[in-house]
Amino acid sequence: MEHAVHDNKDRHRFELIVDGHTAFSEYKRTPALITITHTEVPKELGGRGVGTALAHGLMELIRAEEIKVKPLCPFVKAYIGKHPEYADLVA
Repeated sequence: MEHAVHDNKDRHRFELIVDGHTAFSEYKRTPALITITHTEVPKELGGRGVGTALAHGLMELIRAEEIKVKPLCPFVKAYIGKHPEYADLVA
């Protein structure tokens, strides 16, 4: 996927915009921890790997910040379970 995940700090969520639709993962943040609470992919983007691209992108952003993640969102939690290279980021 060519689109980049970005951190919309004003709305407290990571976003991925595809074909004019926004997939997002909401979070709560402290200086050392991001808690992912909810992920939503618009139905127009379903089945295209957008959720996976969003999860991958947000994990890369978290790694770059050198902080930890607490995945309360079932989708992101499952993504991390399938991608052990991110296990070291889990609080």
